[in-house]
Amino acid sequence: MQTETIGTATLETWTPEEVAKALDAHEVVLIDVRTPQEYMFEHIPGALLMPMAFFDPANLPGQSDKRIVLHCGSGLRSEKMARMAFEAGFDRLAHLGGGFAKWKEARLPYIGTNMASGAPKRVTP
Repeated sequence: MQTETIGTATLETWTPEEVAKALDAHEVVLIDVRTPQEYMFEHIPGALLMPMAFFDPANLPGQSDKRIVLHCGSGLRSEKMARMAFEAGFDRLAHLGGGFAKWKEARLPYIGTNMASGAPKRVTP
């Protein structure tokens, strides 16, 4: 994990492997900030959807029990939303460095779409 101090806040950048391990241990809340269409096509199992267009830091859960980890397709939107949350008073947030692209590159499982039926399917690379 890399950390960056932004004013009085700390932005943590996690690797896909760190996020996967924390998800498996139920230590994080993973929030996908991509569009609903991107999420429906493919997403990380257990990720909640809060699209960037409707992102409101006031609606984020507290972090007393679990760290919040934001993610998007490449890491750009999730970092931008973390910075927005810092402006709203959050002092520590994490995001998935490289986003969903790095998750897939790391060959971690995700929910994809069966192109023949349109139904969701588990993808284990």
